[in-house]
Amino acid sequence: METIIAASRNADKIREIEAITERFGMKVISRDDAGLPKDEVEENGTTFEENSYIKAKAIWDISHKTTIADDSGLEVEYLDGAPGLYSARFAGDDCNYARNNEKLLSLMEGVPYEDRKARFVTVITMIFEDGEVLVARGECYGHIAEKTLGEGGFGYDPVFVPDGYEESFAEMGTDAKNRISHRAKALERLTELLSERK
Repeated sequence: METIIAASRNADKIREIEAITERFGMKVISRDDAGLPKDEVEENGTTFEENSYIKAKAIWDISHKTTIADDSGLEVEYLDGAPGLYSARFAGDDCNYARNNEKLLSLMEGVPYEDRKARFVTVITMIFEDGEVLVARGECYGHIAEKTLGEGGFGYDPVFVPDGYEESFAEMGTDAKNRISHRAKALERLTELLSERK
């Protein structure tokens, strides 16, 4: 099993990534578990692609080991793509999942179903020991619910209902979500790129 260092410290995200990557022979460990410095990486890119690369490169520069990083966010059509790159801190620097969801729902209050379209986006960057870079993007389309639905998942999962489903990501459970999510699609694309590389 190949060990890859994840730039993320988000245990939820690492678990979700590894639930998918383990079937491809990839074991993901956090930067902390790899014993790397705890310095924060400044995400000053203007796209998910740029931020994903910035995070992966920062870890690669220190470790020179195979590194994986992702940048993810929720884009809401009615809000001109917000929260987008600022999804994690939508309700302010000291926010949490619940406050982000509360702010989003308050901004969407009274907006009809047909105008509640949204998509989750994930861009994964993988940098190999030799410096080769692979970039994979995944998107999952859906709409914003009128209230939080379900206790599972994390982030915006309780308010995002994927197209073709009546349950939110938080209601459908990890296995079902991991089959259709933006991160699953990005990892599937990454797998294709890895296959082409060999």
